Amino acid sequence: MLAFSTSAAASGSAAGSQVRVAARVAPCDSAWNGATPYVSGNKVSYRGINYTAAYWTQGNYPASSSGSADSAQPWIAGTACRVAKVAAAASDHDANFSPATLQFLKTNTGLDGEQWDNIMKLVNKPEQDSLDWTKFYGYCEPLGDKRGYTIGIFGATTGGPNDTGPDGPALFKEYDAASGAAKPSIAGGLTRAGVHGSMQGSILNITDSTTVFCGKIGGLQNNAAWREAMWHTFYNVYIKYSLQQARQRGFSSALTIGSFVDTALNQGADGDSGSLEGVLAKSGSSTNEKTFMTSFYAQRTKVVDTNEYNQPPNGKNRVKQWSSLLGLGETDLKDADAAVIKVTNWTLK
Repeated sequence: MLAFSTSAAASGSAAGSQVRVAARVAPCDSAWNGATPYVSGNKVSYRGINYTAAYWTQGNYPASSSGSADSAQPWIAGTACRVAKVAAAASDHDANFSPATLQFLKTNTGLDGEQWDNIMKLVNKPEQDSLDWTKFYGYCEPLGDKRGYTIGIFGATTGGPNDTGPDGPALFKEYDAASGAAKPSIAGGLTRAGVHGSMQGSILNITDSTTVFCGKIGGLQNNAAWREAMWHTFYNVYIKYSLQQARQRGFSSALTIGSFVDTALNQGADGDSGSLEGVLAKSGSSTNEKTFMTSFYAQRTKVVDTNEYNQPPNGKNRVKQWSSLLGLGETDLKDADAAVIKVTNWTLK
C-alpha cells in the first residue's frame, strides 16, 4: 500500500505539473487554409505550431515553408500552441455517418469518422467532381459502357456485358437485411425500394424505365437502412479486400487503405493486371510503406488513363491526389482538411 501511495503521489505531482505547463502554452491562432491568401503579419497555426506570414503567400504549407525572420521563407515559425476545439472538428466529420456506421467502420477497419470522411472526399472527387460525398446515397445514372446502372456513394452497378460481376445485387440484398428481413434476398430489396427487375445469371436486369428506376433510388437518399446497406456492401466488396492487402504487407495508414480502396473501386479488386491485385503485384516488395506506396502510385498511373472508365487526364489526377498527400506526410488523414482541399483542386474533364 505504501508503494502504491508513493507512486500515486508522484503521478499526481507530475500530472499537476503537466497541467500547469499546458496552461502556459498559448492558444493556437486560426488554422492555416491552403486556399486563403495571407499577407505579411498574418498569423496562423498548423499542427500545433503558430506561424506568422513574412510576405504574401498562398498554398505554402507552414511546416515545410518556414524558418527564422531572415530565412526568406514565406512563414516565420513561432512556438508550440494549444489546439482548441479538436473534439468539435472531429464531430463535424463524424456527423456524416450514423452512429452504427461509425462503430461498424471503427470495429472492422480501425479507422475513425474523420479518416473515412477524408477517404470518401478523395474517392468522390474524380467520380462526381465534389467533396460532398454524402449527397450521393441516392445517386443513379445509366452507364453508356454496357455496365448497367451505377448507384450510390461508391457507384454500385447492376451489370451488363462489360460487367458480369456487379455489386448492385449484393446492395439490394443488404438493404433487405438492414430493413429487418429474416431471410434477406435481392428480390426483397428490390420490392422494398419499389423497383422492378430480376436476376439474369449474375446481372440485375432492371425493367423499370430510367426515370422510374432512378427516381426510386433518389428517394432512398435519406433512408437509414439504405445507407447502412451501402456501407456494408462497400465493406464486403471493396474495403475488406483492400484492408487485407494492406495488412499482409504490414501497412495500416489511412492513406494506404484509402488508396487501395479507390483502386479496387475504380479498377476492380482482383483479376487482370489493371486491378488492385495486378497493380500490387507490379509494385515491388518493400516493407517500407512510403517506398512501396511511391512505387504503387507510379504503377497505377500507367494504368488509369487507359482504363475505359477514366477519360484522360482524370485518371492521373485521381492517383495524384493520393500521392501528393503522401509527399506532404498526411498519411493518417487526421487534421488534413486543408491538405485534402489542396490536392483535390483540379478540374474534372
